[in-house]
Amino acid sequence: MERILKNLDYAAALPLAAQVECQPGQIASKTLIQNASVGITLFAFDANEEISAHTSTGDAMVLVLEGAAEVTISGQSHTVKAGEVIIMPAGQPHAVRAQERFKMLLTVVFSTPKAAA
Repeated sequence: MERILKNLDYAAALPLAAQVECQPGQIASKTLIQNASVGITLFAFDANEEISAHTSTGDAMVLVLEGAAEVTISGQSHTVKAGEVIIMPAGQPHAVRAQERFKMLLTVVFSTPKAAA
Protein backbone atom coordinates (compact mmCIF):
# COMPACT_ATOMS: atom_id res chain seq x y z
CA MET A 1 0.00 0.00 0.00
CA GLU A 2 1.30 3.46 -0.92
CA ARG A 3 2.18 5.69 2.00
CA ILE A 4 0.55 9.10 1.80
CA LEU A 5 2.39 10.77 4.66
CA LYS A 6 6.15 10.95 4.23
CA ASN A 7 9.25 11.79 6.25
CA LEU A 8 7.87 10.36 9.52
CA ASP A 9 8.00 6.82 10.85
CA TYR A 10 4.71 4.95 10.73
CA ALA A 11 3.25 3.23 13.82
CA ALA A 12 5.66 5.00 16.18
CA ALA A 13 5.10 7.61 18.88
CA LEU A 14 7.26 10.57 17.90
CA PRO A 15 8.00 13.92 19.54
CA LEU A 16 6.71 16.12 16.70
CA ALA A 17 8.84 19.19 17.45
CA ALA A 18 12.00 17.07 17.37
CA GLN A 19 11.35 16.06 13.74
CA VAL A 20 12.75 19.39 12.46
CA GLU A 21 15.69 21.34 13.89
CA CYS A 22 16.42 25.07 14.02
CA GLN A 23 19.43 26.10 11.95
CA PRO A 24 21.33 29.36 12.60
CA GLY A 25 20.01 32.16 10.37
CA GLN A 26 17.61 29.87 8.51
CA ILE A 27 14.16 28.41 8.22
CA ALA A 28 14.18 24.60 8.02
CA SER A 29 11.19 22.60 6.83
CA LYS A 30 10.04 19.01 6.43
CA THR A 31 7.09 18.25 4.16
CA LEU A 32 4.79 15.54 5.50
CA ILE A 33 2.20 15.64 2.71
CA GLN A 34 1.51 17.83 -0.31
CA ASN A 35 -1.27 17.19 -2.78
CA ALA A 36 -4.21 19.00 -4.39
CA SER A 37 -6.27 18.82 -1.17
CA VAL A 38 -3.83 19.36 1.71
CA GLY A 39 -0.30 20.36 2.61
CA ILE A 40 1.25 19.58 6.00
CA THR A 41 4.74 20.87 6.75
CA LEU A 42 6.89 21.17 9.86
CA PHE A 43 8.93 24.38 10.15
CA ALA A 44 11.76 25.46 12.45
CA PHE A 45 12.72 29.15 12.41
CA ASP A 46 15.79 30.70 13.95
CA ALA A 47 15.04 33.89 15.91
CA ASN A 48 13.96 36.83 13.70
CA GLU A 49 13.69 34.71 10.55
CA GLU A 50 10.51 35.22 8.55
CA ILE A 51 8.35 34.17 5.67
CA SER A 52 7.35 37.44 4.02
CA ALA A 53 3.80 38.42 3.13
CA HIS A 54 2.10 36.24 0.54
CA THR A 55 -1.30 34.70 -0.15
CA SER A 56 -2.47 31.11 -0.47
CA THR A 57 -5.38 29.51 -2.26
CA GLY A 58 -6.09 27.40 0.84
CA ASP A 59 -6.95 28.09 4.46
CA ALA A 60 -3.81 27.63 6.56
CA MET A 61 -3.62 26.65 10.23
CA VAL A 62 -0.44 27.26 12.21
CA LEU A 63 0.01 25.10 15.32
CA VAL A 64 2.89 26.45 17.41
CA LEU A 65 5.01 23.61 18.81
CA GLU A 66 7.78 25.65 20.47
CA GLY A 67 8.65 29.30 20.96
CA ALA A 68 6.65 32.32 19.79
CA ALA A 69 6.02 34.12 16.53
CA GLU A 70 4.31 37.16 15.13
CA VAL A 71 1.74 36.24 12.49
CA THR A 72 0.43 39.11 10.40
CA ILE A 73 -2.85 38.59 8.54
CA SER A 74 -4.17 41.38 6.30
CA GLY A 75 -2.03 43.89 8.19
CA GLN A 76 -3.11 42.83 11.69
CA SER A 77 -0.37 41.31 13.90
CA HIS A 78 -0.95 38.46 16.35
CA THR A 79 1.51 36.84 18.75
CA VAL A 80 1.16 33.07 18.96
CA LYS A 81 2.94 30.84 21.46
CA ALA A 82 3.52 27.13 22.02
CA GLY A 83 0.23 25.25 22.22
CA GLU A 84 -1.74 27.91 20.31
CA VAL A 85 -3.15 27.91 16.79
CA ILE A 86 -4.06 30.63 14.34
CA ILE A 87 -5.93 30.37 11.04
CA MET A 88 -4.71 32.33 8.02
CA PRO A 89 -7.68 32.54 5.63
CA ALA A 90 -7.26 31.79 1.93
CA GLY A 91 -6.72 34.84 -0.23
CA GLN A 92 -5.61 37.13 2.62
CA PRO A 93 -1.99 38.25 2.75
CA HIS A 94 -0.11 36.76 5.68
CA ALA A 95 3.45 36.57 7.04
CA VAL A 96 5.21 34.74 9.87
CA ARG A 97 8.20 36.09 11.86
CA ALA A 98 9.91 34.20 14.69
CA GLN A 99 10.20 36.31 17.85
CA GLU A 100 12.57 33.63 19.18
CA ARG A 101 13.51 30.15 17.97
CA PHE A 102 10.17 28.81 16.86
CA LYS A 103 8.67 25.57 15.50
CA MET A 104 5.28 25.14 13.90
CA LEU A 105 3.14 22.61 12.11
CA LEU A 106 1.49 24.22 9.08
CA THR A 107 -1.63 22.61 7.66
CA VAL A 108 -3.09 24.09 4.47
CA VAL A 109 -6.46 22.84 3.23
CA PHE A 110 -7.34 23.60 -0.38
CA SER A 111 -10.91 23.62 -1.66
CA THR A 112 -11.49 20.99 -4.26
CA PRO A 113 -14.17 21.10 -6.92
CA LYS A 114 -17.29 19.12 -5.99
CA ALA A 115 -17.99 16.10 -8.14
CA ALA A 116 -21.03 16.34 -10.36
CA ALA A 117 -24.00 14.38 -9.02
